[in-house]
Amino acid sequence: MSHAQELAEAVRRFAGIDLPVGVKAWDGSAAGPQDGPVVVLNNSRALRWLMWYPAELALAHAYVSGDLDVIGDLGEGLRRVWKAVGANGGRRPAAQRGRGWLAAVRLAVRLGVVGPKPQAPSATADLEGEVNSPERDRAAIGHHYDLSNRFYGLLLDPRMAYSCAYWTEDGPGYGLEEAQRDKLDLVCRKLGLRPGSRLLDIGCGWGSLTLHAASKYRAKVTAITLSAQQHAHVSGRVAELGLGGLVDVRHLDWRLSPEGEYDAVATIEMGEHVGERNYPAFAEFLRSRLRPGGRLLVQQMSRAAGTAPGGGPFIETYIAPDMHMRPVGRTVDLIESAGLEVRDVEAMREHYVRTVDVWINTLEDRWGDFAALAGEETARVWRLYLVGGRLAFEQGRMGVDQILAVRPDAVGAVSVPPTRRWMTADLGEVRDV
Repeated sequence: MSHAQELAEAVRRFAGIDLPVGVKAWDGSAAGPQDGPVVVLNNSRALRWLMWYPAELALAHAYVSGDLDVIGDLGEGLRRVWKAVGANGGRRPAAQRGRGWLAAVRLAVRLGVVGPKPQAPSATADLEGEVNSPERDRAAIGHHYDLSNRFYGLLLDPRMAYSCAYWTEDGPGYGLEEAQRDKLDLVCRKLGLRPGSRLLDIGCGWGSLTLHAASKYRAKVTAITLSAQQHAHVSGRVAELGLGGLVDVRHLDWRLSPEGEYDAVATIEMGEHVGERNYPAFAEFLRSRLRPGGRLLVQQMSRAAGTAPGGGPFIETYIAPDMHMRPVGRTVDLIESAGLEVRDVEAMREHYVRTVDVWINTLEDRWGDFAALAGEETARVWRLYLVGGRLAFEQGRMGVDQILAVRPDAVGAVSVPPTRRWMTADLGEVRDV
């Protein structure tokens, strides 16, 4: 029996399913459906990872290292595997599972898979120190966001918005750049920005919101980021656009951000990095930086109820080591427990599917440039990261939401319209860049 056929039989015995995708082994043999994605095991080490690491992380290590490849649509391959595993649900009798394990061990010996523990690829994050301490947070942010401004410049739209866009049209000529513009306008309208409004942008990224709020709405923005490369980029753009009188960019941890009360506070997909232990203090910090009647806009990813709160083994090892996501309702509760009143929650999960689709296509179209700039391993990490993330949003295992809250004044009054006027609000004359 060929290697591929033996592997197919082992999967059937151990997992109780037929191969959902094709497999091609290092001896040239093939098994499973060949009319879709095909997993290519380039050597026996592609399976050795499974002996030493949890399944999801083992397969990620194998893919990133190049021991395992996928011919065809990687997303469709993951979708088929997820569906097959979910349909089975692991409901095999214990005795059968035990026999499956024994067969798997015998097969590993027979195929030469048994061997020393492989060293994890260099693209993994190797952090030390207490989780969500300032020092470790700085290292975690540096690992992901300081990859290089050139890398993100290749991937993102011209504004370098690294967050979910807001798609308002489907016609030709409307793409990611326009959807990111519409997201930024939506945020600014929800916050009620006017000329002279004081905005605190926490975790400003490469400055898409900061620059948009200052140039179009003439808001006075204080922007903070923990990433050195982001700080350098935003500072340069402020100078290029002549916005020095409106924008103050600071390289700071949120815990050290400037005192004072602002008309509006925004944090766009930064709260995922705060950590569960620190989130109550973060919510209190958000309230403390708002004047009475001021508005808060949190755009943040969430996990579906009943799923693991973190990003999963792959994300936590390669992308965001200490990321923590929770059901959106829990985040709402934390924000309100800090003394803020939540006025609106808008789910945007489908928008992230479309956003990541564009990023995936850009990565594939410019694959050679990404690999030359960051290395083949890192490029493969990003392919797996984007494709896997897209599938999680598609299937509802992850979401993203905009939460609008207000700090009530002394008598409990709030400053937001009683209806969603920001959807079509006429804010008068505003300036473009």
